[in-house]
Amino acid sequence: MQKDIKNLQYTSTHEWIALEDNSHVTLGITQHAQESLGDVVYVELPETDTSVEKEEQICVVESSKAAAEVYSPISGTIIAVNTELEDNPEYINESPYDKGWVVKIKINNTDELESLLSYEQYQDIN
Repeated sequence: MQKDIKNLQYTSTHEWIALEDNSHVTLGITQHAQESLGDVVYVELPETDTSVEKEEQICVVESSKAAAEVYSPISGTIIAVNTELEDNPEYINESPYDKGWVVKIKINNTDELESLLSYEQYQDIN
């Protein structure tokens, strides 16, 4: 089932997050980001149980045009990675908000969510 992109939160560096409950989020890159990258050919995924700080690089997405870093919009612990992307990096192009999710992060500080952009705010910067 497709996520309602208007209910997601965004960063100025083109990541989206879906608050799954008050304890964790799912993170991916936006439609705009994947279109700018072109055909994604490789995703360097982080390890689960890795602690991350807000704005820290968590993985790299490589395409036919460029490599782009993906940053964590919150501090927390990576509790899941989308291992499907290892064999199917094109999921980021085909389905950036569903099959192309990148990681799930357990939230350390829910106050950090307040710095994220709404769908409307994100549209204004693109």
